[in-house]
Amino acid sequence: MDALPEVLFQAWTRRFDRWFAAPGSVIMQGEVSTVFFFETISRTGTDSVVRRHPHYGRFLKLEQDRLVEMTWVTGEGGTKGAETVVTVELVPRHGGTLLRLTHAGFYDEDSKNAHEQAWPFVLEQLDKQMAGETS
Repeated sequence: MDALPEVLFQAWTRRFDRWFAAPGSVIMQGEVSTVFFFETISRTGTDSVVRRHPHYGRFLKLEQDRLVEMTWVTGEGGTKGAETVVTVELVPRHGGTLLRLTHAGFYDEDSKNAHEQAWPFVLEQLDKQMAGETS
């Protein structure tokens, strides 16, 4: 990632609406044991039907500018209601950050595979939106 660890830490704990969530949908304090909620929006079909995808969970572990661990729950097409765990590790590297994301605890292989395919696109968006930001 081009952004620094402190910028990415803030993106994961307080600024989801800058890179992932629908504007105005985020409820997030970024503290251990606090819950979060946000929605993403997709448009499907030729009639541009808007679909809302709620995401929620709680922060399990936070190490300033180094680690974010949170539960991650979405409905159908996501984690299918299963409480999964997302771990994001941030390591300073060459003026940017090496980001390692692990997502575990899926209900089934379909859900696991869907997230495995989606995360690279989500992380690409994170990199684009947060590059050049300051903490």
